Amino acid sequence: MFANIKNGQMAKKPFILQPQKNICAAFLNILWNEGFILGYKISETDSNMFKIFLKYQNGRPAINSLKSITKPSQRVYYSNKQLWKIKSNKGVVIISTNKGLMVLDECKRLRLGGEPYIIIK
Repeated sequence: MFANIKNGQMAKKPFILQPQKNICAAFLNILWNEGFILGYKISETDSNMFKIFLKYQNGRPAINSLKSITKPSQRVYYSNKQLWKIKSNKGVVIISTNKGLMVLDECKRLRLGGEPYIIIK
């Protein structure tokens, strides 16, 4: 999904279509709350697709870079204490916890560890 968003923004598309999955909805909620996308909805033509509206600021994409932290071949997990060592000024870090997907600041506030997925700048 993130490659699809990145390619859509590089092509200056107003929206993209993405297959509908529960984890995609959780990621899209975080992206919308953090102000990286304008919104999303279920497509009118195909009920199994999300229509994601991309955000641009002065003609430039709102998402400058997407960096994957954990990969299927090399999983990374951080405890609550290890999360405090990560600097949150480098971008938004999305972490998978036992309470669902959260951003780094929310994990620190709730004192939860987990698997960091991606850094968005």
